Amino acid sequence: MMKQKITRVRFCLFLNIFSIILLYFCSVKKSTIHISKMDCPSEENMIRMKLEDQSFTKLDFDIPNRNLYVYHDDDIEPIFNSISALNLGASFIGSEQNNDPIIHEDYSQEKKLLWTVLLINFSLFILEMITGFISGSMGLVADSLDMFADAIVYGLSLFAVGRVAAKKKQVAKISGYFQMALAAFGIIEVIRRFINSEEIPTFQTMMFISLIALLGNAISLYLLQKSKSKEAHMQASMIFTSNDVIVNIGVIVAGALVYFTNSKYPDLIIGCFVFLLVMKGAIRILKLAK
Repeated sequence: MMKQKITRVRFCLFLNIFSIILLYFCSVKKSTIHISKMDCPSEENMIRMKLEDQSFTKLDFDIPNRNLYVYHDDDIEPIFNSISALNLGASFIGSEQNNDPIIHEDYSQEKKLLWTVLLINFSLFILEMITGFISGSMGLVADSLDMFADAIVYGLSLFAVGRVAAKKKQVAKISGYFQMALAAFGIIEVIRRFINSEEIPTFQTMMFISLIALLGNAISLYLLQKSKSKEAHMQASMIFTSNDVIVNIGVIVAGALVYFTNSKYPDLIIGCFVFLLVMKGAIRILKLAK
């Protein structure tokens, strides 16, 4: 009788140890990868598309701290190697067992919010592009392309939901080349206006339209912050929109300098700076197509 009890105890102990070992190897792991150059939605999309063929449970992006948390069952090395190939300054921090339940949330409200922000950006792009050419302000034209770049990123994110990888890459490629062509045209036009004698841009239009754009971006930023979402794409959108606010203020300052100096150069300088930012964004988008 005593031997049977001992045998049962040993068997139960063996089952407990086996269960712990099985739980360790079968439970989802959480790996942290620091990505130093991940600072906007372009990099997040780039990484998601790069990992299309990899096996994982969930990706959690912490863009403000430039960290990516990968929840996975298999080896992290293939995932890390894929991210490293993007040359975004990826470094592996470590892995740990994840004992918390993984919740896949419904992002329908956030999608509606992103649609709102996308429409605001696209409307401001049209407004600034038209008034920029009418007033002769390259600052407004450049700012309009910055708005267009944002609309592309938001639109690409929304369009990519439920699409196959090939379709995502095709859209990214078309968008990237189109944006790059516009930025290149803008830079060439700025150089032409530097060399030739051009009329001084209408500073009143510059400042007024930029104030409207600033108000639009401020509303977008307010809506994004009001959502209080901790999700990566929403945090990234806040960062992107905050940068737009800075660009809008730059164009307003350029308009004021045009007035005080009676010169075209402040407008051309801010225009060239923003065109270069747009070109950088286009290069990032094109990386999505690789």
